[in-house]
Amino acid sequence: MKNNCTIYSESVTEGQSDKMADIISDVILDDILQKDKNSKVDCKVALTKGICFVTGEVNTTGYSNIQDLARDTIRDIGYTDASYGFDYRSVGIINVINEQSQEIYNYSNDNGLNADDMSIVYGYATDENSSYLPTPIYLANILSKRLSEARKDGSLSFLRPDGKILLGVKYIDNEPIYLEHICISAQHSVDINLERLRESIIDEVIDKTIDKKFITKDTKILINASGSFSVGGPQIDSGMTGKKISGDTYGGIVNSNGNGFSGKDPSKIDRSGSYMARYIAKNLVHSKIAKRVLVTLSFSAGIKNPISINVSTYGTSSLDDSVIAKKVEKYFKLDISSIIDKLDLLNIKYANTSSYGHFKENNHFTWEKLEDKEELSKYFS
Repeated sequence: MKNNCTIYSESVTEGQSDKMADIISDVILDDILQKDKNSKVDCKVALTKGICFVTGEVNTTGYSNIQDLARDTIRDIGYTDASYGFDYRSVGIINVINEQSQEIYNYSNDNGLNADDMSIVYGYATDENSSYLPTPIYLANILSKRLSEARKDGSLSFLRPDGKILLGVKYIDNEPIYLEHICISAQHSVDINLERLRESIIDEVIDKTIDKKFITKDTKILINASGSFSVGGPQIDSGMTGKKISGDTYGGIVNSNGNGFSGKDPSKIDRSGSYMARYIAKNLVHSKIAKRVLVTLSFSAGIKNPISINVSTYGTSSLDDSVIAKKVEKYFKLDISSIIDKLDLLNIKYANTSSYGHFKENNHFTWEKLEDKEELSKYFS
């Protein structure tokens, strides 16, 4: 990050097509794991006009009613009327889930869990706010969450499920100072006046979410700048699981391997490894070993432990990055089975992770918990 720059991040509401696909994938995953915790699941969903296509690979002893799970989730998201452009009652649910490859199952479960694919995962943390997340994605996610809440609680009853947020945060000397842009596109009923919509969103969403210190005379607020947005979701924009990985993680501030998390059981290193990397990075920052930390773990198919561990502190630590990386390898157990046990990943409700970021201030997410600060500081000093 340059000393003085503007950083942009995007977030979407539950009714945005790609995010809907994430949610449905994780609801199906939760149901399968509830019936058989040893299930191997990689569930993907594609959405388009009038169709919900469920695919992926599953190995389980349980049975899940995919049709009902998908339809009920679309209803809960808010697509309850044909006038919204998508309706849970009439959508066609096509289930073509396949069995996991026996070769993959064999080598990934040989003498304990091994990585079932090659993957590079990233975990990041910064001390710039209480969430240990970059300010642009932190604010974008809480703003999009409030947009959905205002629809659901009736504060803004004219809103519909689809919505998008783009925020630009001005950094000076690497510190977030103010919002340069707040851009919101909100799906709405056909009879709402756009001027009223804009004023109401400022009152009920922006003013109730964003700290006033971030809004200055230079902040530009753009709400439905393109005009009417009455038809949304899969009716106008096809969606797929895993496409919103930037909003799910760090808002594009640091690397992403491009692989989504949703629909994957914790034996999938894309998910469990990313959660563990975040856990390590957050605890290193919390223990004041560095102000910013990026942890990179590389895994090879068929191998239990990461074949490479890298740490970058961007010059914010008194320790050399290579020294921290070696200490990370010794302090944390990073084989897949240990990661699952450490973070209790077989007892997580993954549907709760699907919206508004997988990393946030949430004590229910085990990878967000903090270790003993003094113990960790002593070990790494």
